[in-house]
Amino acid sequence: MDLDIMGLRVLVTAGANGIGHAIACRFAGEGARVHVCDVDEAALSALVSGDPRITSTPCDVSDRAAVKKLFEEATAKLGGLDVLVNNAGVAGPTSKVEDMNPEDWDRCLEICLTGQFNCTRLAVPLLRQSKNASIVNISSVAGRLGFAMRAPYAAAKWGVIGFTKSLSIELGPDNIRVNAILPGLVAGDRQRRVLEAKAQQRGISYAEMERTAFSYTSIKEYVTPEQIADQILFMCSLRGKTISGQAISICGDTQMLG
Repeated sequence: MDLDIMGLRVLVTAGANGIGHAIACRFAGEGARVHVCDVDEAALSALVSGDPRITSTPCDVSDRAAVKKLFEEATAKLGGLDVLVNNAGVAGPTSKVEDMNPEDWDRCLEICLTGQFNCTRLAVPLLRQSKNASIVNISSVAGRLGFAMRAPYAAAKWGVIGFTKSLSIELGPDNIRVNAILPGLVAGDRQRRVLEAKAQQRGISYAEMERTAFSYTSIKEYVTPEQIADQILFMCSLRGKTISGQAISICGDTQMLG
């Protein structure tokens, strides 16, 4: 299917690894102009070296001065903006709430939720000038389900849903679409580390923790970053021009998080 997104100007946060990397590469592969940021400068360098269609800026999205620089560089490279993908996030602590380090709580929300605000506030004036404008916020199935021992992550991802829905109403008159994607168990190192931490917390093996996680899904296999990227590309093409205000799960029908 030709999505007709040649020349679309796209900014992806945390685009050097995992889901963000897949999103950036998929857009570039369809002829979009892509700029990414990440805190992992080595991975950024490797990405740009491997694909000259992608440009980059080192950035921690919780740092407003760094985000300002990111947008200055991105707009200079892209010549404007059509799509913002708020992908940056951290797993946060795995801990009972009474044992949690408050700084770990703060850091999780600063990146997973406030980081999206920091980027969106600068993106909106640029997106108003676009003829095909979209914001895609990466949430999680933890944004619609409770998640024991992962309270800050779940709280942030629920917040992303509220942020998304509010923005879709606010920005609809400007023809800016705003949607959230809710990944489930995603293949990759980050998911493995989360399951390892939960297994350690419970005193069980990794294999047992993995079986428990999949026992709550209808389709018992990992979601790939590329599947998430494909959904985002469709929504950001003109074929998705009336999709807005949605929280779309890509999770194999996850019914509970254990």
